[in-house]
Amino acid sequence: MSTEQRLDVLQINSLALAYMGDAVYDTHIRHHLLLKGAVKPNQLHNKAKNYVSAKAQARVLHALAEESFFTEEEQGVIRRGRNAKSGTVPKNTDVQTYRYSTAFEALIGFHFLRKNEERVLEIITKAISIIEQ
Repeated sequence: MSTEQRLDVLQINSLALAYMGDAVYDTHIRHHLLLKGAVKPNQLHNKAKNYVSAKAQARVLHALAEESFFTEEEQGVIRRGRNAKSGTVPKNTDVQTYRYSTAFEALIGFHFLRKNEERVLEIITKAISIIEQ
């Protein structure tokens, strides 16, 4: 990516960050499940739901917040993601849970677009650990 095409990540809409974060997180979860030996497509999909559901992502965000895991800058990204109005109604969860999962995805998207690969991996590794407890 050339310097002219560099994104100012702080100026990107929170829902766009969440869109990117959703894809990144989903890819990492799929890889994790393959490494664990899950190979049948239906099995993969059903197991992945435990990690990528709005409920699971909201739980991860709350657990990490309780351990003071996030920097001030990350807390700002999370706040923006949580307060973003998507205009859609969540199907399988309440609005509050959906907003926290959007905040989690926005945080992943923020770090991915900033090329903070180590922090992306750190957050996803912690998320997997929390979900598998």
